[in-house]
Amino acid sequence: MVELDVREIPPMNRHPKIHDAFDDLEPGESLTIVNDHEPKPLFYEFQAEVDAFDPDGYDVEQVDDRTFRATFPKVEA
Repeated sequence: MVELDVREIPPMNRHPKIHDAFDDLEPGESLTIVNDHEPKPLFYEFQAEVDAFDPDGYDVEQVDDRTFRATFPKVEA
């Protein structure tokens, strides 16, 4: 599992950084992002645009009011 904390990254740069990190994963690995809001739009973006994303394995946990941990799994080859 790879973890990426995007809370300090400017919002307009977050999605490209997340996509790059996801692309670097091996099949079967997961990317967990730490975000300041629930990344529902990002989930829908991945579901629509990223063939290697496994939406059934997606998981999100709200740690506190400003911390969300979302896991984006990459399908196994």
